[in-house]
Amino acid sequence: MNSTQYEHRLRKGISQMGLSLADDQIMLLLSYLEQLIKWNKAYNLTAIKDGLEMIDRHLLDSLSLLPFLEQALDSERSLDNLIDVGTGAGLPGIPLAIVYPDLNITLLDSNGKKTRFMFQACLHLGLKNVEVENNRVEKYSPAQKFDIVTSRAFASLNDMVQGTQHLLAENGEYWAMKGVYPEQELADCQDLLGQVDVHSLNVANCEGERHLVIAKNK
Repeated sequence: MNSTQYEHRLRKGISQMGLSLADDQIMLLLSYLEQLIKWNKAYNLTAIKDGLEMIDRHLLDSLSLLPFLEQALDSERSLDNLIDVGTGAGLPGIPLAIVYPDLNITLLDSNGKKTRFMFQACLHLGLKNVEVENNRVEKYSPAQKFDIVTSRAFASLNDMVQGTQHLLAENGEYWAMKGVYPEQELADCQDLLGQVDVHSLNVANCEGERHLVIAKNK
């Protein structure tokens, strides 16, 4: 598979999702994909091996957050930083950092191989707004708390909320990326959460349901 096919797939997916990215952002996303494919052969960073599938299930899936992030940045609320917890190979954090260079993004993962990859990838991409942390979430104590705590990887919403409460700034929000509408998960943690909004995510080439839960502490 050559890079032209990857670029075509990414650009088409971005267009189908109604997003607008600059050419330099698309080139950085493709450069990140190239690094991910290369490192994945040695370090098994993701179970997905095919580059086109990585575009759909990793890059485009991460970019599905952009309309909500854009709305949050346009609102009157303060939004300076975001932490991606259990980020794995840097998803959705690295794609978000590429699109929003003024947003400070922390990538947190306890897997040393994955954090080494993310550090090298961010260096390769020249991303100045990313901090990579190799730590367990319960042991991580940042100097500044975060406006958004996001994750694609937590087993349940309840685990995410209980495990990351110490990272969330006052008036901050949890952004949990889920598959099907998480009705039971929402019921299980209703005592922990205040306002909750669940949005359907538009991901090109994705047959299954995708949802974003945006929630505040009680």
